[in-house]
Amino acid sequence: MKQNIAIIILLAALIVLIVIAVFAYNNLSEQYSPDDFVPAETTVAEGSAATTEEKIMAPDFTVTDYSGNKVKLSDFFGKPIVINFWATWCGPCKSELPAFDKAYAEYGEEIEFLMVNLTDGVQDTEEKVRKFVSDGGYSFPVFFDTEYSAANAYGTYSIPVTVMINADGSVYDARIGAMNETTLFNLINGLLE
Repeated sequence: MKQNIAIIILLAALIVLIVIAVFAYNNLSEQYSPDDFVPAETTVAEGSAATTEEKIMAPDFTVTDYSGNKVKLSDFFGKPIVINFWATWCGPCKSELPAFDKAYAEYGEEIEFLMVNLTDGVQDTEEKVRKFVSDGGYSFPVFFDTEYSAANAYGTYSIPVTVMINADGSVYDARIGAMNETTLFNLINGLLE
């Protein structure tokens, strides 16, 4: 009898938890739509006419490359850029990494790929990320955002986030959430046009 009461209480608690989760998810989904993504601290490109579509310039940031050198996003302007914010503990991030690796293999000469790991020093350390990349056989360039410069510049609170930047430094497109290979390649082809 006591066991049946305990099971009923657990089921009731589970139902309440599910209702709360659904309500919270719906509210957050309304507040954070992928189509509304605009990087923090954006500026309009110089010389753009108000009568034409205005360009949103990509905010600059500083990260550490795989060799330990500090690099800025603006160092890569001049070629189209694909930035992907990710972490080793993020399931959706891990699901799209093979597509990014394939894209890097195909477009790495034409496009700069910045696979920016949110290296918090606890869940993701440089050592852990290096092992993860090596074990996965990934060839794309990895950058470590140990000081949150990139994450803060783009208001990255949920990952994965992918930002496509034109050669002139203006934002072409930005997506929140994991992408499949077809979507990624379609965006890259649009970026190159």
